[in-house]
Amino acid sequence: MSGGARIAVLGGGAWGTALAQTLCMAGNTVRLWARDAANVEAINHDHANPRYLPGIGLHEALTASGDAGSALRGVECVLAVVPAQTMRIVLETVAPLLPNDVPVVLCAKGIEASTGQLLSEVAREVLPESPVAALSGPSFAHDVAAGLPTAVTVAAEDLGTADRLATLLSTPSLRCYSSDDLVGVEVGGALKNVLAIAAGAVAGAGLGASAQASLVTRGFVELRRIAESFGARPETLMGLSGLGDLILTCGSGQSRNFSYGHAVGRGQPVANLPLAEGVATAGIAWTIAQERRLDAPITQSVVMLLDQRITVREAVSNLLARPLKRET
Repeated sequence: MSGGARIAVLGGGAWGTALAQTLCMAGNTVRLWARDAANVEAINHDHANPRYLPGIGLHEALTASGDAGSALRGVECVLAVVPAQTMRIVLETVAPLLPNDVPVVLCAKGIEASTGQLLSEVAREVLPESPVAALSGPSFAHDVAAGLPTAVTVAAEDLGTADRLATLLSTPSLRCYSSDDLVGVEVGGALKNVLAIAAGAVAGAGLGASAQASLVTRGFVELRRIAESFGARPETLMGLSGLGDLILTCGSGQSRNFSYGHAVGRGQPVANLPLAEGVATAGIAWTIAQERRLDAPITQSVVMLLDQRITVREAVSNLLARPLKRET
């Protein structure tokens, strides 16, 4: 279990701060790197991150810095907790400062929209000598920062690396299970965001709990279909980073993706809403499904909904009008 390690967290948002907080509370020396000077000031002097984690007091030993070199000096592990679409540029920024043997744990959930690459593929391009892993699962930042019990998966292609990182990152309130299905953990986490937008839209449009449950269930079938085309294992998708994360994010307003979809379903403006990773992932997921000739009607509907080519009610009507078939 975690305690006594030197860990750097890249990203001063809600999730990065929450992970830094729980690791610091477990006795690790944690330095958080953030671009926002006001965030750095608030963490260091007020022991708070009011912009992203209002109401949460941070451990006094948690420190932040706007200097990547300072944050990375002497660390044993790096958690990259920045949005999926900016992961490449952040890793390129820190690449000259990072020793080759320090593992990098990717904590964002998405597919790079410009290339269709998983974030582990991006990391291997930018940091070819660094061990790469991913942390994913049903977890809200506020819960983790508050010390509420949470379980996630830590995956790497080498199971020994995954085991070591799961031990390093586990705390009394954060339980990490290890896996060597890195692709499965990544794809499950990325695609559930798209489905959470769909679930939120159905709820926002007032179409009822039955419709929402049906959409999530059939969406999970779609998630498995796409993920298995990447080589993901079915048992991984049934676990924390697949089904577990899907259940959490498709039914709670704490989920940014669900909240985004909810606003769309109600016809409300979304321009000023917090970042929802599923918005960028939806388009590239649909492109990949088309290229691989995969049936993905819910993903397609989300893309059309976000492009304002269809309403929520039209999307659901179209799904209901699809040819009848056996469930399995």
